[in-house]
Amino acid sequence: MTSTVRSLTSRAVSVPLANPIRTASGEVTHAPLLLIDLMTSDGVVGYAYLFTYTPLVLAPLKSLVDSLGAVIAGVPAAPAVVLRTLDQRFRLLGNTGLVTMALAGIDMAVWDALARAAGLPLVRVLGGAPKPVPAYFSQGMDGLERGVELAHECLEHGFQLMKIKIGYQTLADDLAVIEAVQRTLGDRAGLAVDYNQSLTVPEAIRRCAALDHLGLAWIEEPTRQEDNAGHAHIAEATTTPIMIGENWFGVHEMARSIEARASDLVMPDLMKIGGVTAWQQAAALAAGARLPMGSHLFQEVTAHLMPVTPTASWLEYLDVAGPILEEPLKIERGMAILSAQPGSGVRWDEAAVTQFAA
Repeated sequence: MTSTVRSLTSRAVSVPLANPIRTASGEVTHAPLLLIDLMTSDGVVGYAYLFTYTPLVLAPLKSLVDSLGAVIAGVPAAPAVVLRTLDQRFRLLGNTGLVTMALAGIDMAVWDALARAAGLPLVRVLGGAPKPVPAYFSQGMDGLERGVELAHECLEHGFQLMKIKIGYQTLADDLAVIEAVQRTLGDRAGLAVDYNQSLTVPEAIRRCAALDHLGLAWIEEPTRQEDNAGHAHIAEATTTPIMIGENWFGVHEMARSIEARASDLVMPDLMKIGGVTAWQQAAALAAGARLPMGSHLFQEVTAHLMPVTPTASWLEYLDVAGPILEEPLKIERGMAILSAQPGSGVRWDEAAVTQFAA
């Protein structure tokens, strides 16, 4: 007999970050997370979380997820069936923004339940095998002194790549921080930078060209994420690879960006792209375009997805959920090590969930 969805519940938490995420547009000191528990008729529970960046979104997202849980009650606990059922409800409204996030969280939870029911790690259910995944040490816009401290921390953990956020008041400020961090990393680790959409296209071309001699792994989101033409101009004028993708809402946005040749590298966000099911579609698009594909956040689940991503590059290590997990993602010598436990690697430390309840 086919297992069905019995119930879905969600809880909001606010998790303090060990190192606040500072960007050119603001600072995140706590991670607002929505935790999803999806129980099947077999008594298996699938887990997932969503990261809303701002607590302002937690309440409406929770309300939406809870409402969708009622819609899928009794539906076969199969990702394609659940998504088709929910997608039909948004044919007229459209599937973007909070709707995409909610559907992605449910999709992740269904896949987790499927893997747990099979007694297998998610990567095996997806047709792959567990293996160490290269991860990079992702940090914020922390200034010169703190940036150097974090570079030492990067080396201590054995990471071979670090990413910092820039977009300071002047290009000279960007260069000062980059060069100080690179001196600390030496030849033991590379460096990538992230402008977090802070520049106009002309200013991005000016600054990115000035960084070309530094041998950076990539320059991320130099201008507004939706400006594919602008990013294409920047990529054409710059020899350092341009990376975008974390703000694509759905595979269709990724397809338009690839068609515009907006970047040299891609990095979908598991939540915004649409969950595990959509990630597989995104991976196929990247493979067809021969674009290296990295990940953005959601490291526990994407560690299972990278081994089945044909053009997989780097997994972003930025731990927003570790304090509330029974078994946070393990890093050894800069590599993400998958747990042998069934599922996606997400399971709650209930005492911590209670402590950080929002």
